[in-house]
Amino acid sequence: MRSEKYLLIHNPELPMRRFEPCWLAPSLVLLVAACGKPAEKAAETPAADTATPAAQPAAPAGPQGIITVLYQTPKDTAAFEKYYNGTHLPLVNAGQQEIGFTKLEPTKFVSSLDGKRPAFYRQAELYFNSLDDAKKAMGTPGFQKVKDDFKKFDTHGLIGMLAVETGDKSDAPCPALVTVIYNTPKDTAAFEKYYAATHLPIVSAGQQEIGFVRGDLTRFVPNDTTPPAKYRQAELCFNSMADLKKGTATPAFKKIGDDFKNFVTNGLTALIGEQK
Repeated sequence: MRSEKYLLIHNPELPMRRFEPCWLAPSLVLLVAACGKPAEKAAETPAADTATPAAQPAAPAGPQGIITVLYQTPKDTAAFEKYYNGTHLPLVNAGQQEIGFTKLEPTKFVSSLDGKRPAFYRQAELYFNSLDDAKKAMGTPGFQKVKDDFKKFDTHGLIGMLAVETGDKSDAPCPALVTVIYNTPKDTAAFEKYYAATHLPIVSAGQQEIGFVRGDLTRFVPNDTTPPAKYRQAELCFNSMADLKKGTATPAFKKIGDDFKNFVTNGLTALIGEQK
């Protein structure tokens, strides 16, 4: 997609999207890499039909819910990839109808934004029509099968979180991406105010120069009483890795990186990945 819909934010009061360590052990330690330094439209009610009842309009689309899994680098990456692609992902896809997710996006990280070894190895995101749908999914037998399968190939730990989308929904492909995962700030209110009013407009203003075609914004949320391991996530999608490399070398992208010091108070992780 190449329309204005890719602009990251239209309503600065909406919080960003993403997940919590809900169904996985919260004690797993994440590696943290510090980096460089819409209003819903009301559905119109159709005119009454005296002959046949009018069809009910579809409910306005709300924020998507997301279940995300961040994998640490496994002991044997070749063995991981063989099982993950040959067994685990087919298991997830086979349970799609029961679990209720609308889209699966698996990402393999290739480096940190500064070219070093990535803090995480892979990411998998299951998208749902709503946060409630995502929560219900975790109680299904199909999702339990997915969870039970982790122990068969994950050798170095993972983090599972629940998130809510806070930007515009987009179905544009995401072959290559830059993702920023924020730790919980010291002052969440101050973070949110600056993030919405200043940082996101900087990102949106640089879209054409940077060349990203999709921006995903999420905020991680608790599942029951379990707090999320991370606070927020932002993803910029590009049509190719070549476009990503070109975009991250622009002055507009540098301006985004230079702005982090103005509101990030507890660190972040910035990664480059390919959807595969």
